[in-house]
Amino acid sequence: MGPHPAVAAIRLAVRRVLHDVLTDLTDNAGVTPRATANAGPGTAPPMPPAPLVLVACSGGADSMALASALAFEAPKLGIRAGGVTVDHGLQAGSDLRAAEVVNRLTALRLDPVEAVAVTVGRDGGPEAAARDARYAALDAAAERHGAAAVLLGHTRDDQAETVLLGLARGSGIRSLSGMAAVTGAGRYRRPFLQIDRQTARKACMVQSLAVWDDPHNTDPAYTRSRLRHDGLPALEKALGKGVVEALARTAQLSRDDADALDDWAAEADASVRDATGELECAKLYALPPAVRRRVLRRAAISAGSPPGSLFARHVEEVDRLITGWRGQGVINLPGRVEARRQGGRLVIRQG
Repeated sequence: MGPHPAVAAIRLAVRRVLHDVLTDLTDNAGVTPRATANAGPGTAPPMPPAPLVLVACSGGADSMALASALAFEAPKLGIRAGGVTVDHGLQAGSDLRAAEVVNRLTALRLDPVEAVAVTVGRDGGPEAAARDARYAALDAAAERHGAAAVLLGHTRDDQAETVLLGLARGSGIRSLSGMAAVTGAGRYRRPFLQIDRQTARKACMVQSLAVWDDPHNTDPAYTRSRLRHDGLPALEKALGKGVVEALARTAQLSRDDADALDDWAAEADASVRDATGELECAKLYALPPAVRRRVLRRAAISAGSPPGSLFARHVEEVDRLITGWRGQGVINLPGRVEARRQGGRLVIRQG
C-alpha cells in the first residue's frame, strides 16, 4: 500500500527539485555519463563528494513536511540532507523552540542540523527586517556547509498572499509575479509552490510529525497575517473558491511576461546610449513604456540604488524626465543616487 496522497504529493515535489539540483550540478561541473564511461580501462573516475541540500525549517507544518520529504527522497538520489532553523529572538522562549526543531530534524536523520540565532533590525518594517536577517543566516549556513541548495517551504497559499501584497503596493507586473521557484542564483528552491498549505499540514498529521504554529501567523499586527485570516477568506466568500489557485496562476503568467520584458530591456539598454555611455532621452522616449522603465530601473541600480528600496514611484519620477520634461530639477533616488536631464542626456549617478 502506497503513502497517503498528501505524503506522496510532497515527496514527488521534492524529488523533482532534487533532480533539478543534480542536473544543475552536473551541467556546471561539465560532467556527463559519456565522459565517465570514457575514463579509460582500469581507471576509476574520482568520486565527487555527495552534494548537500539543506531545508530551512521553522518547525511549522509547511517546513516540517518539507523536511520529512527531503529526509525520505535525498538518500535515494545519493544526496546528503541537512537542516537549519533560524531563531529570530522575537518571542520569549524562541531559543527553546529552535532547540526543539533541531531535535525533530535530527530525529528525521538529517545531518548536519543547526540552529542559528540572529538579531532582527528595523529597516523596512518588522516583517522585512526578519526576512533579511533570516536569509542572511541561511546564506551563511549554506556557505559554511557547502550546500548545493536550500529548500524553502513556501506553499501555493503563500504565493497567493504575495501576489495580493504586490497588488496592494502597485509595484507593477514584477511584483505580481510572486515568488520564483528558484532564486539566489540557484541556491534557494521552493518545491511546494504548487502545493496548498492544507496538504502540507495533512502530510505532517498522517506521519505523526509534531509541528509548531507561530503566533505571529495569527497576530493582526502583521500585514500578511491579516491578509491570511481576513483578506483571502473575504475574497473567497465574495468570488467563490479557487481564488488561491487563480492568484498562483497569475503569478506564473506575470513572471513569464516580466522575464520577457526584462530580456527586452537588457537588449535595448546598449541601443539607447551614446558613445560615452550616457542615456539619450530621444531614444529612450521611442521605447515602449514598460521597456523604458526597466532600462531606467537597471540604470539606477547600476548607479548604486538598492533594488529593494527602489520602488515604482521612484522610476516613474525619473521617467517623467523623458516623457514630461518641464525643466525639472534633480530626482533623488535611494542610495544617494541622483537622476537629472542634461542636454538631451539622462545622467544617473551617485551624488
